[in-house]
Amino acid sequence: MISVIACIGKNLELGKNGGLCFRIPEDMRYFKETTMGHKVVMGRKTWDSLPGKLPGRENIVISRHEVPGADKVIHAPEEYFQENANTEEEIFVIGGGMVYFEALPYARNLYLTEVDADVQDADSYFPEFDRSLYEKQIMGEGRKDDLAYTFVKYVKKEVK
Repeated sequence: MISVIACIGKNLELGKNGGLCFRIPEDMRYFKETTMGHKVVMGRKTWDSLPGKLPGRENIVISRHEVPGADKVIHAPEEYFQENANTEEEIFVIGGGMVYFEALPYARNLYLTEVDADVQDADSYFPEFDRSLYEKQIMGEGRKDDLAYTFVKYVKKEVK
């Protein structure tokens, strides 16, 4: 199954200047714990923004070219998401904005850290999605300095 995981602002802000909009240590721990032992799929820019390969996970990069250090490179993301949409194995899409957009139609779970703040100069956004198609589960809440945030898991409702 395809799942996405992201930290977003009030207006779906994801990133700016090649980095994340929010640096919340508890969110980083949540990301690590949630994705550990799973495949993580990302775009080339997200790969380049990392300090290195994410340990304990199979690092899959979407790119037209070979990517040194990646465990696997995908050249046809839509085909990959389609093929893996109904597998038992949970595969996490970790960014960036365009990759989330491509994965969203196939994603069963959305793990979103929703930050109660907006970022005026964001340059990367999570795609709009119809919340009515999902069951919303609050997984936890927190605060760092003046930032309040909620860990939310959206699970796609079964189509009858």
